[in-house]
Amino acid sequence: MADHAALMILIAGPYRSGTGDDPAKIAANVHLMESYVLPLFNAGHLPVLGEWLALPMVDLAGSKRIGDEIFNAIFHPIAERLVIRCDAVLRVGGPSAGADQMLELAKAHGRQCFERLQDIPGCSELIDPQEY
Repeated sequence: MADHAALMILIAGPYRSGTGDDPAKIAANVHLMESYVLPLFNAGHLPVLGEWLALPMVDLAGSKRIGDEIFNAIFHPIAERLVIRCDAVLRVGGPSAGADQMLELAKAHGRQCFERLQDIPGCSELIDPQEY
């Protein structure tokens, strides 16, 4: 059993930033965020990505392309709602106004904010996936 409280942690990183909406680059951004899931889970935490909830909803709502009105009405609002429900946010990856916004929202709601995996309870000995 872990010697720390389990946290529900939103992993926030770039989704579209720096991709020009290229599907392969977007997939790489999601892969980077998802690379933190197992280390966090194995440390006793519950990791989540807003994309896991938003993207199926965007499709169900009839979005035709990234950034259309339907996409914009769902994508960031899902992450904003998650931030309020999560215990913490882990900010990963490169520049992203949206991810930075999630971090600021977390701070405003008194949530723990981390910018390094090793700073999360139970993760001090882990290697950050960005360092591979």
